Amino acid sequence: MKTFVPENPGSNRRWLVVDASEKPLGRLAVTIANALRGKDQPTYTPWVDTGAFVIVTNAAKVKLTGNKEQKKIYPNYKGYLRGRRETTAEEMRAKHPDWMVKKAVEGMLPKNKLARTMMRRLKVYAGPEHPHQAQNPADF
Repeated sequence: MKTFVPENPGSNRRWLVVDASEKPLGRLAVTIANALRGKDQPTYTPWVDTGAFVIVTNAAKVKLTGNKEQKKIYPNYKGYLRGRRETTAEEMRAKHPDWMVKKAVEGMLPKNKLARTMMRRLKVYAGPEHPHQAQNPADF
């Protein structure tokens, strides 16, 4: 018996499109993180990067349940004394709606070099348009 180890797909990666409108942020982030890692493939191996490119559209319309729109806080620390800044989800949606999805997905990936590579394959857009039509992405 030999152990099968998949190769890095390189330029043959899948491209997936996810429409985020009216979907709960956490559930959406789980499906995106699994696709980036390759956990939705039968050849999943934790130490080999076999995931897909993921394009997220309509990130501004993602749904937050309960009081999270006013109570959820995105902290940012500048590195100085009193350098901590807090942004609510409501302010984040107004300024950078794509960051909400990116932060949620980033929190669901492992904290290592492989995850930083996976995050480069995540493309998030606030509206319904994206510039990746040439890759023939499949709906996810």
